[in-house]
Amino acid sequence: MTLSPSAQLEALLFAEGGPLTKKQICALLDFSAHTLVLAVDDLVVSLAARGLAVVETESELELRTSPWAADIVKKLRESELSRDLGKASLETLAIILYRGTATRTDIDWVRGVNSAAALRALLLRGLIERGEDEADKRRARYRATVDALAHLGVSRREDLPRYSELAGAIAEGEARKELAETDV
Repeated sequence: MTLSPSAQLEALLFAEGGPLTKKQICALLDFSAHTLVLAVDDLVVSLAARGLAVVETESELELRTSPWAADIVKKLRESELSRDLGKASLETLAIILYRGTATRTDIDWVRGVNSAAALRALLLRGLIERGEDEADKRRARYRATVDALAHLGVSRREDLPRYSELAGAIAEGEARKELAETDV
């Protein structure tokens, strides 16, 4: 079965879970700029009676919940915030804290599983913040907030258990990794 251009676009935006540039979309789906415009228009029409909407800027597209679903989404957010942090979120927070900053790829590699849900939970609670990765502007880099330290009952990262030992081991591992990459 061949998907229509709007269905291909919907699948791509859903799978990304965040904004994609129009240029990236055209390259990934082998669309012309005109085909992309038509696909966006078709997708907007097909989503009109559903709980999703396409958010479009001059250069990016993103699939989001529609404004009409705000009350439903608000209930979900409140429900999520009332639960305790789970093991996955605590592991993710620990990785970010001991490394200083981390990309989702870094976190997924350490944990061995997809960390998107844990990152989302931490972002919603304000325990981490998302910033631009200076090395690769296409990636996000996560860092702990002051609220994260307060949540854990410490004043600074250096007060975390075994911080010096673990931070040193992480730095040593990163140095080895960089050295191995330059030798290749």
